[in-house]
Amino acid sequence: MPENLSQWDARVNPSRFEEYAEKYADFFVMTRRDGIIELRMHTDDGPFQHSWAAHNAWGQAWLEVGNDPENEVLILTGTGDRWHTGDPAALWHTPFAQWSGDSQLKMYYDMAKLLENLIFSVDIPTIAAVNGPGTHCEFATACDITLCVEDADFFDPHFLGGGVPGDGMGLTLQRTIGIKRASYYMYTGARLNGRTALELGLVNEVLPRERLLPRAWEIAEMIMQRPRAARRLTHAIVSRPWKQALVDDYGFHAAHQLWGMTMGQAGRLDMLRQMSGRFQDARPEQDQT
Repeated sequence: MPENLSQWDARVNPSRFEEYAEKYADFFVMTRRDGIIELRMHTDDGPFQHSWAAHNAWGQAWLEVGNDPENEVLILTGTGDRWHTGDPAALWHTPFAQWSGDSQLKMYYDMAKLLENLIFSVDIPTIAAVNGPGTHCEFATACDITLCVEDADFFDPHFLGGGVPGDGMGLTLQRTIGIKRASYYMYTGARLNGRTALELGLVNEVLPRERLLPRAWEIAEMIMQRPRAARRLTHAIVSRPWKQALVDDYGFHAAHQLWGMTMGQAGRLDMLRQMSGRFQDARPEQDQT
């Protein structure tokens, strides 16, 4: 439903949907219907492959989506049977301490804006539909509603890989499943599959893969039946705890992760390589609760 602004009112026109959909086409397939915008992460129309360009694109894409008044509800999902994949060896072939100062600074802002721009700049209801295992589940967890499939694999890989869990997943675990449980999952990297995530309060529904995205659209269409003011102001209430969490703790978490990355690089890549199955195709052998 288009805005009905007062006759004297006006706004500076944002980027058009067609423009930013094309701009981020290498990372998202964007579709919009009746005010509901769906962002499907992908790489060459297959499961999303992590890259430093993609790490930068997330925060920018949230700004474009949030700035377009024609977007009323956001659905975020992945492609195929994986939420997110990656090759640690390809990403971390150069120790962080050897990156240029500008690249190190860019890493900090990309980490920060990945969550901050989603929470502070997208002022509409958000629904995540986690379609399978994969890392970077923090922004799915921070959405207003989170749906997933049974073989989702919510986990924080940083400590197992010799790093510090500071880029958001540890923080979202603390704020959803509690401090004591979160510390266990941050240290062990144990799997939180769909059923366990539901039991602990990390997600709202667990669905068969073929029902996941249709259910997200069902909820989005239900939300769209309510007045615009009710939608946006309810989202403001729902997202306020996340805003408080980011203001209170996120900079602290991120700075400690990056500080840790400048020290003790020996052996870290070998640890990441040993975990490569978690990032790609292998499924953990057993669930941990």
